[in-house]
Amino acid sequence: MSKPRSLALPPRTRARRLVTARGDFAVLDAAPEGRRRGTVLLLPGYTGSKEDFLALLGPLSEAGYRAVAVDGRGQHETRGPRGRAAYRRRALALDAVAQAAALGDGPVHLLGHSFGGLVARAAATLAPDAFRSLTLLSSGPGRVARPQRIRIRVLRVALALLPKERVWQAMCWLDSRGEEPDTDDAPALAGFLRRRWMRTRIAQLAGAGRLLLNDPDGTPELLALRMPLHIAYGADEMVWPTAELAAAATRSGAHHTVVEGAGHSPNVSHPRELAARLTGFWERADARTEAGAAAP
Repeated sequence: MSKPRSLALPPRTRARRLVTARGDFAVLDAAPEGRRRGTVLLLPGYTGSKEDFLALLGPLSEAGYRAVAVDGRGQHETRGPRGRAAYRRRALALDAVAQAAALGDGPVHLLGHSFGGLVARAAATLAPDAFRSLTLLSSGPGRVARPQRIRIRVLRVALALLPKERVWQAMCWLDSRGEEPDTDDAPALAGFLRRRWMRTRIAQLAGAGRLLLNDPDGTPELLALRMPLHIAYGADEMVWPTAELAAAATRSGAHHTVVEGAGHSPNVSHPRELAARLTGFWERADARTEAGAAAP
């Protein structure tokens, strides 16, 4: 999971409920500094939440973008159904389309981190006119690497057999085994991570895990999209093989960003560098869109 290093809200950011045609979603909504250059919708990953983007919201808003990070259905502060069908790929994609519409800014730039990239890809395929561009951040067009598949299977079995609190304790023990205590996990942050885990629906964790295990190669989906594409990840990415991510960027013609020194969450570890790469991509994407619209 991504671990934010601070829970402080950046300037011009407010926590609120986004009311959509498919229900209310908890969001962090960062207003742009100065003239608005665009709006971006940020979808978090597996076991994550909108707080995974806290470090990124400030740099994006400073660059003139309205940045809205969302808890998907059943994630953290957004309520979700208990049933399995509610967490199918199409249902989650329809949520993202509804969220984009509810922002009221016309087509928005869409970014999905990790599992959020799977949802973002499905949403862009379902309603391409709702989005100005698609960025897959640390997210492949297919299922995760074998070590991650093993972890997800173990987690799904544990959730089916054990109380959620016991699973959390086991996860914390595995994370800390053989390591020095993480001094960055201040009590407030440690408490937040536990609350987020406990509030996230088991059905959401099970459904998202199932999609990560079984997602087919989505490169044909990317090739069929008529919008600017961006595949970005850290040089030390471990959830998807970096060779597969690079190949997907080449095959789809996507803009390709590798953040040196970053792992699976450049949005946490390298937010300013990532923001610069993202805004550069969005500027070029908007310029091409405007040039195409002006052409006779």
